[in-house]
Order: sequence, then structure tokens, then C-alpha cells
Amino acid sequence: MKKFKLDWKKVAYAVIGDIILAFGLYQVHSISDITEGGVLGLQLLLEHWLGISPAVSSVLIDGTCYIIGLKVLGWQFILYSVIGCGAYSLSYWCFEQYPRLWPSLAQHPLFSAILGALFVGVGVGLSLRGECAPGGDDTIALVFNRVWNIKLERVYLISDVVVLLASLSYIPPKRIAYSLLTVVLSGQLIGIIERAKLPIKLKDRIKAKNRLKVQK
Repeated sequence: MKKFKLDWKKVAYAVIGDIILAFGLYQVHSISDITEGGVLGLQLLLEHWLGISPAVSSVLIDGTCYIIGLKVLGWQFILYSVIGCGAYSLSYWCFEQYPRLWPSLAQHPLFSAILGALFVGVGVGLSLRGECAPGGDDTIALVFNRVWNIKLERVYLISDVVVLLASLSYIPPKRIAYSLLTVVLSGQLIGIIERAKLPIKLKDRIKAKNRLKVQK
């Protein structure tokens, strides 16, 4: 049996990505009435109505989703995801110990939507490059995709719509429109950052082919 070793590059991507994600959620989304879809939006919903910090709810929700996805995705994938989840929870708790940097963001919803999308897009994109699921909804989406061949985009869309509709219970409709904007922008940015690794892989393949030619 091959001995498993942690890929510290993947760990770095997961930890840095989730710290950026936690920073954006605490400094932007949680004070601007701009929410996210999926698990991130659910965390903000629970914080508003039940007073449960995302530092706590993320562990509970994501942990449950990781257990569900363990059999399908494998324990190595879940291990990196757990590391990322731990970094997110701990960093969010640390951010909570200090005053917010931009308390007036609530007065600028369009700017908040764009800024929030930037943090979420970069954070989740880096986490995916580390081959970990930064949120429970990412894990569930991958499970649905591999088991029932349902497109990831469809699973994300359903979870985002459900959470955004539930968020109408505390966020005005106009702000939900801005939330939809940040969901769309962050989704596009996630894809761009995650796909940015492809040229590197292509270079590696070219080098490998050249080596084979030399050996022949």
C-alpha cells in the first residue's frame, strides 16, 4: 500500500484560500446585507436569526457534508477539505476579535457586491486549486455530479436560489439583487482562477513528451 504524504502546496492553497474567504465574509458580506448562495449564505442566515457565528456553523455544516461525500470523493480529498475548513473557522474567529475595517460598506451595496465577489472568488478559486472543497455545497455538488451525473452548475444554481430566497426573510429584495450580482461575479472569478493552472499542466506534459523523445 502506497504511503500517503501531504502535498504542502495543496495545503497552502487550501489554507490561504479559506483565510481570504473568511476575511471577505466577515469584513464585507456580514455587515453590508449582501449575502452569498449555498453554504456561505446559509452561515450568514444562521448568524442573523440564531446568532451562530460562521466560525461554528461552518464546522457543523461542512463537517456533515464531508461525511456524506467521504465514500464518493475519497478520504484524501476530504482531508484537504477538512484542513481548509479548519483554517476558515479559525481565521473567522480571529477576525471576530477585532473591529471591522469598513463599517460604512452597508451604504454602498454595489461596491460591496463587487468587493465581496472578489474575496469569495479568489478564496474559493485558490481552495479548488488545492483540490479541496472550501464549502459543504462544493462537496455535495461533486457528489451529485459523480453519482447521478448532474452538472455542477445545476446543483450550485439550485442551492444558491434556495438560500437567496430564504435570505429574503432578513434582507430587502433590492439587496438580494446585489447578492445575485456577487454570486454571479464570484462564480466567474472562481472558474478563472481554478482554470489558471491548466497552462502549467500543459507545459509539464510538453516537457514529459520531450524527455521521452530524448530517451528514444
